Amino acid sequence: MSNQRAVLENVPRVHFYEGGQRCPEDIIIPSVVRAVLEYLGDEDYGCKHCPMRGQTCKVFCTYAHLVGVSGAAAFLSWKEGWHGDNVALFYMDADPGAVERHIFEAVGYAYEAVMKEDGRDNEAVFRQCIIESIDRGMPVLGYGIIGPPEPSLITGYDEGGDVLIGWNFFQNFPDFNAGVEFEESGYFRKRDWFNSTENLLIIGEKQPKPSLPEVSREALRWLIKVARTPMVRPEPDAPEHYRQRHNGLAAYDAWADHLLRNVEWPADDEATLREHHRVHEDAISTVAEARWYGSVFLAEIAEHFGAGPNYRGASGHVLHAAACYATEHDLMWQLWALAGGIGNPDAFRAMADPAKRRAMAEIVRQARAEDVKAVEHIEQALQ
Repeated sequence: MSNQRAVLENVPRVHFYEGGQRCPEDIIIPSVVRAVLEYLGDEDYGCKHCPMRGQTCKVFCTYAHLVGVSGAAAFLSWKEGWHGDNVALFYMDADPGAVERHIFEAVGYAYEAVMKEDGRDNEAVFRQCIIESIDRGMPVLGYGIIGPPEPSLITGYDEGGDVLIGWNFFQNFPDFNAGVEFEESGYFRKRDWFNSTENLLIIGEKQPKPSLPEVSREALRWLIKVARTPMVRPEPDAPEHYRQRHNGLAAYDAWADHLLRNVEWPADDEATLREHHRVHEDAISTVAEARWYGSVFLAEIAEHFGAGPNYRGASGHVLHAAACYATEHDLMWQLWALAGGIGNPDAFRAMADPAKRRAMAEIVRQARAEDVKAVEHIEQALQ
């Protein structure tokens, strides 16, 4: 008979940036996997700013590494209109599990996605999978539980699985945490969790993994595909939320175009200005964080291209791509400044000014040009 309660203690918390020593980690899947690797004490991974291991680490910014190998470093999505889910990484590829596949292949852990299936007791299956994983000392990724269907980090269970325990990016948001209780450690406690849980990811045993040069080359190939795929799942039978969704370089064009649609920025309609500005702000945040950590990732892997007559040239191209990504990050701060600065509660009001939006659209096009150059450098490095 399984335990009524089991909790993995001291699993690192995951959350949107709140200041402090650790750098911002607002891209959820890489952050959650970083916390798992840190909890497991995987000696290949660490953080320069929050040392968890000694100089034996092969990767000194685990979050940046995961942003890179996942493809998030090159990600941008824009669906026609104004949609708050543009930030969802699963729109990166026709396979919604591609992000996790690239991450876990790179870090060398087996995993299994557990989905809801017709004709079975899914709640019993989910509960059993969670209990078995926690009992063997491994956290579970649960998509949803609290808030949007982004991964939570399940670190325990109580009352035989009636209550789940863990970390969630949205656990302290009043819009999402009705009925949520908390452990003394800060872990959430969530009863009646099944209906708000879309699927699970069960992490298996550590596997032989590719070398860092192999991981680096595969990551670069994946970043090129992410950037150069103009639209994901355009097939006629694709789910509605996938349709007309511009991706990568094409998303910059759609973003700039939407900024210039004067009729969609009515000065006398505060609700519309707020809604459209929120989507615009999400795009800025996505590019700012993804490209910054992408630049860190590229700078760290530049040495992993082996010896030979083209070594210096390949490494140089990767560093040039890193510089392009860093420039994009800086351009996003210019976009924030045009609306009064990051965190300005009245930033939405600036969007009613056509001149400011034209200036914003020009900065978005400049960012796209940097992204094009980054992809070209990555392609030359791989050659």
